[in-house]
Order: sequence, then C-alpha cells, then structure tokens
Amino acid sequence: MEVFDRLKRALIPTKGLFSIFVNKGISQRLISEVEERLILADVGIDTTSKIIDRLKDIQHKITPGNEQQVLDLLKHIVYEILRDGNFHLNLSQLPCVIMIIGVNGVGKTLTAAKLSKRFKDQGMSVLLVASDTFRASAITQLSLLAERAGVPLFKQKEGQDPSSVVYDALSLVNKRDIDVAIIDTSGRSHTNFNLIKELQKMRKVCERLIDGAPHEVLLVLDATTGQNAFSQAKVFRDNLKVTGLSLAKLDSSSKGGIVIAIFSELGIPVKLVGVGEGLDGLLTFSPRQFVEALFDQT
Repeated sequence: MEVFDRLKRALIPTKGLFSIFVNKGISQRLISEVEERLILADVGIDTTSKIIDRLKDIQHKITPGNEQQVLDLLKHIVYEILRDGNFHLNLSQLPCVIMIIGVNGVGKTLTAAKLSKRFKDQGMSVLLVASDTFRASAITQLSLLAERAGVPLFKQKEGQDPSSVVYDALSLVNKRDIDVAIIDTSGRSHTNFNLIKELQKMRKVCERLIDGAPHEVLLVLDATTGQNAFSQAKVFRDNLKVTGLSLAKLDSSSKGGIVIAIFSELGIPVKLVGVGEGLDGLLTFSPRQFVEALFDQT
C-alpha cells in the first residue's frame, strides 16, 4: 500500500476537482460538471469527450441519488482506457539499453539516476552514460547523482559529440557484460530540429552496437505542464519511437489527467512516476492504483 499512498498524496491537487460527486446523482448538469472537471484536470478535450460519451452510454446503471455509483463508473471508464498498455520496462534482453529523453528542466538526469539505483538494488550491473556534453553542469550533476546511487558513470569531456560518447559507452558495455546502460541525453525544446536529429543519430548508434537497442526510449515529462506535455509527447513519439513515459514532478502542482490523454490519443504508456527528490522516489506506474488515487475522496 506504500506505493498507493505515495501516489494518492501526489495527486491531491487533482482529487479536489472531483468533489462534485458528493451527494449527487446522475443528471445532465452533473455530466456537464464532470466534463468541465476532466478538462481542468488536463484530460484534454478529445479524451474527455470519449469519457463523457461512455458515461452517457452506461448511465442507466446508476440508481438515482447514488453518488458512489457515479464515481465508480467514472473510475471504471478511465481504467478501461489505461488498462491495455504495456506498463513494464522491457528487460527481456540483456544488455538492456535505455535512452532517457525530454526537454530541458523536466528531470531527465534525476530520473536516470533514480532508475540506475533501482536496477542496482535489484542486483543488476548498471552503467550511467553522460551524453549531455553541451553543458558541463549536466555532467557534474550526473556525476554527483551516480556517486549517491553507487553506480559507475561513463563520461567524456565537455563538447564531445554525444553519439561518440554513446558508441564508446556501449562498446564498454559489450566488453564488460554490463546488464543495463542508461543514457542521459541533452534537452532543449522539442521543437528544436537539431535536438531531434542528434537523438536520432544516437538511437542509430545504439541499434548498431547492441541487438534490439535501445530497448526502451523513455520520455520524461514534467507533470505540471499539462497540455504542453502532450505536445512534447507527440513530437518525440513521431520522431524517436518513444516506448514509454516517466512522469516527473507528480507531487508538485500537477493535475494528473494528462496521463489519460497521452495514452488514449498517442498510445504511449506511463511506465514510471517520479515523486520527490530522493533516489528512491521512482514508482512503477499501476493503472488501477493511479485511477484509485486520482478519484480518492479522502
């Protein structure tokens, strides 16, 4: 229950949006309110319309005045949207290569460190790769985090071509039989053409050196950015074959519903949820627990 409790606390800003269910039965007015609250929770217009249409289809199942039935049906609808995603990291093949991508400031480097510690704690050998060579501070930050996590870091000098860093790092992975390589990449805006081309080049290097790599391309999104996060997800998905999301800063002022919109409309599942600055603050995403936390009224 610890994971559920932490997720529930993280989604407190969203939960307040659904207090409309107290002492209300189903009505057109309530449906309109539900629609408004879903949009306010960053579920998005298209996905909200799907949810409302489904709620109208099954509203005959609701006993008049039974607000709990309204809430339960809404939870069921949202769970139906999320349940068919592949929410587990692909570790079917070793060595496993994971690229961590995203725009500046979303928490990529911290996410990479958290993930490295998780694998280390599971008894796997891990190599963190500092391929964000354009900012000396990025290499310094990852060095400090790698030390805290107790995992080795592969780094080269500032300004080095990121793809050459990845090439040398993965060559080392092959030589030393390392289980997991986690590549921290540079940021900038998702509309930056040069960033996309750079990441595509790095992906090709991964494909060339290790069979099936990269096995995961995890897009880190800042949960507080709402619909902008949706735009980022679409651009990266279209250009880099994103396999999953790591949602950072969910314990800030986020509203959480963007998770539903991104999976419903883009087909990208959330695989990890970051809460807090500690290296243990990385939760495995569970659709059932997410839905329960999202609509929890306590």
